Amino acid sequence: MPKPRCSQVSLASTPYYHCVSRCVRRAFLCGEDTATARSFEHRRQWIEDKLYVLSDIFSIELCAYAVMSNHYHVVLFVDQPRAVEWSVDEVIRRWHQLFSGNLLSQRYLRGDSLSRTERAALDDCVILWRERLIDISWFMRVLNEGIARQANAEDECTGRFWEGRFKSQALLDEAALMACLAYVDLNPVRAGMAKTPESSRHTSIKKRIAQAQNTHAANHPHQQAKGLFPFVGNPRNGMPSGLAFKLTDYLELVDWSGRIVRAGKRGSIDNQCPSILERLNIEPDHWGYLINNFESRFKSLVGSGFKLKQACQALNYQRTPGIRSCEYYFS
Repeated sequence: MPKPRCSQVSLASTPYYHCVSRCVRRAFLCGEDTATARSFEHRRQWIEDKLYVLSDIFSIELCAYAVMSNHYHVVLFVDQPRAVEWSVDEVIRRWHQLFSGNLLSQRYLRGDSLSRTERAALDDCVILWRERLIDISWFMRVLNEGIARQANAEDECTGRFWEGRFKSQALLDEAALMACLAYVDLNPVRAGMAKTPESSRHTSIKKRIAQAQNTHAANHPHQQAKGLFPFVGNPRNGMPSGLAFKLTDYLELVDWSGRIVRAGKRGSIDNQCPSILERLNIEPDHWGYLINNFESRFKSLVGSGFKLKQACQALNYQRTPGIRSCEYYFS
């Protein structure tokens, strides 16, 4: 049986998670429906727009995404320390952007006076709402429910739009994170929907490349695509919050990986591997497999064998799922 989501998420082990949500029966409810000749391509834009809106409300950053015809991928970074610093007013303001709150929170924002008992009850609500604003399950719930309502209203029908449960994978170390980012960004290329990453519609890589082409400092965090978790360079003291790699290194890695996918033959690629692979200690032969099979090969926790055992211990798992694959590809 699938494990409950709370037993798969451990922010003490990693703040990075790969989530996948699929349409019911994997029908093309966000693309071209060949049976009816109707196009639902505009719904892909709905999802992309909603991702940016929600990442601005939640304390959850967008690292990568790819909106396909019948499913979407997203890599999220949960910024728990930032949410801890929010004031009561900030938590209520953000929650009210998603829901109406309750009578106490509405009165508080109007400036009405609250009794000691009412204020204590409101404080309990704020604690709960703060926790939900760093919860990937709530992030995915709000995203999927909103899109489902829009689609059902357009189709004049009721019922499920998404499969009942989204898939989640915890990315335990840098190697797992980079492999997953490239896997997500190359989804349209691998599916034959685009020839290059920069022509992949409704993806984070297209946004990053478009912004990089319009700036003279592509690796500067403040010059990168708005709304996406920035690449802040190699690890160092005093490093700002972001992905610990240079953006140009990552774009080189994605391009190199994409040529492997399209050509189908490793012999047509220069034998000299991008330096980022050497830093992550990933074998080049393994990399080609990872960017094609990341989602299907690994379970809910992905990383080196050592990191996997640590996470399983923190989550009180009796077994270590996927240990052989993780040891083989990441150790």
